[in-house]
Amino acid sequence: MSISTESPARTVPRRTYSRGASLAVLCAGTLMTILDGNIITVAMPAVQSDLGFSAPGLAWVVNAYLIPFGGLLLLAGRLGDLVGRKRMFTAGLAVFTVASVLCGVATSRAVLIAARALQGVGGAMTSAVVLGMLVALFPGARERARAIAVFSAVGAAGGALGTFLGGALTQAAGWHWIFLINLPIGLAAWFAAVRVLAPDDGAGLGRGADYPGAALVTGALMLTIHIVVGAGDRGLSATLLLSALALALYTGFVLRQARTTRPLLRLRLFRSRLLTGANAVQILMIATMYGFQFIGALYVQRVLGYGELATGTAFLPAPVAIGVLMLGLSARTVGRFGAYRVLLAGLVLITAGMALLSRAPVDGSYVTDVLPPLLLLAAGFAAAMPALTGLAMSGAREEDAGLASGLFNTTQVVGGSLGLAVLSTLAAGRTEGLLGRGAEPVAAVAEGYRLAFGVATAIAAAALALAAALLRPRGR
Repeated sequence: MSISTESPARTVPRRTYSRGASLAVLCAGTLMTILDGNIITVAMPAVQSDLGFSAPGLAWVVNAYLIPFGGLLLLAGRLGDLVGRKRMFTAGLAVFTVASVLCGVATSRAVLIAARALQGVGGAMTSAVVLGMLVALFPGARERARAIAVFSAVGAAGGALGTFLGGALTQAAGWHWIFLINLPIGLAAWFAAVRVLAPDDGAGLGRGADYPGAALVTGALMLTIHIVVGAGDRGLSATLLLSALALALYTGFVLRQARTTRPLLRLRLFRSRLLTGANAVQILMIATMYGFQFIGALYVQRVLGYGELATGTAFLPAPVAIGVLMLGLSARTVGRFGAYRVLLAGLVLITAGMALLSRAPVDGSYVTDVLPPLLLLAAGFAAAMPALTGLAMSGAREEDAGLASGLFNTTQVVGGSLGLAVLSTLAAGRTEGLLGRGAEPVAAVAEGYRLAFGVATAIAAAALALAAALLRPRGR
């Protein structure tokens, strides 16, 4: 998403380009990057078996993508303003496609993780400029709202749809094809973007970008995830030392943003109660939802005994429900009851869904123990996400709208990374402890997942409490 507060890029008149085709291309490029953030979840057991990942280390197959993606969004958005958003979008598609091929041919853990990190770079380049391009394409408030609704529905449903596609491709052709399939898709999207999207002239690289700031925040995020994922494999003194280093990087980033003339993140944004509160709530909500996608897929496979295709099919109701509810009901519901009430209702549904999952037994059934909470989570997310986005953006000044969008997208990725790291580490630690005491393997695995679901329930409840406290409307 574009984050610049500079003057907007100059574009060729929109009448010479199809706005509908442009919207389709932007949605297609974004869908590909979102799918690949989730498509790996069902293939995890196959990847672990083939390449020999440990249980905690397996989370890095996902985090290696998410951390550079989230850490580079601010810098990529700024560079898009400088060199042109179309150039940044098409370059991102190219990087992402090449990295996907490298993932598909990987034969070692190191190569796969490095290629996933490169995918994250390409995903950040592509995603960072999309909202700015949409705003330029659809200047009218009503048409812009419809375009963003379509874009949001594609993104939200795409995350869950990745689970189904991952299962189908893994079972039919092997886990390598969840990445190799991006080659024809990426090439088609790149050629379409070159032909369909209106060219634009950026402000020029001479305006500068905060590269040291980007290095500080990206390093801090990566180190934070490393601390959480590897907490059980190192001593207390090493953990404290790494934590102090991460805190120093965050402090350095904040100090630089306060002093540099062209910061990645203008600190005045945090004076807004709505913007700050919405981003804090989003971190907790996305941590819950992303952790569910990862742990839930493993529960269905390793406890219920589903294959990859059956697991993907089991999660297919989620993107269908999200797409239908977000496109058909969310805007009208928010208009009638207000974003605050709709957000709270959505978070209640998410908390209830996770609470049901925390009771899932070893001899459970998909129909009774997985499908009901899955639908609750989908309905809750479809209600909460548009409402939360509206509240966040209403807390930003007009001149800070692009920057606020970049921040909102960044905290979404941060929440997903932290949630996955915390929940997967807790589940693995609980399972290993039970196995060490002689527990039956499937029962030990199920108990580890139950613990993760219970912690996710507490996180969702904390998001609900935080939203109720910080985002309540004041006055008229």
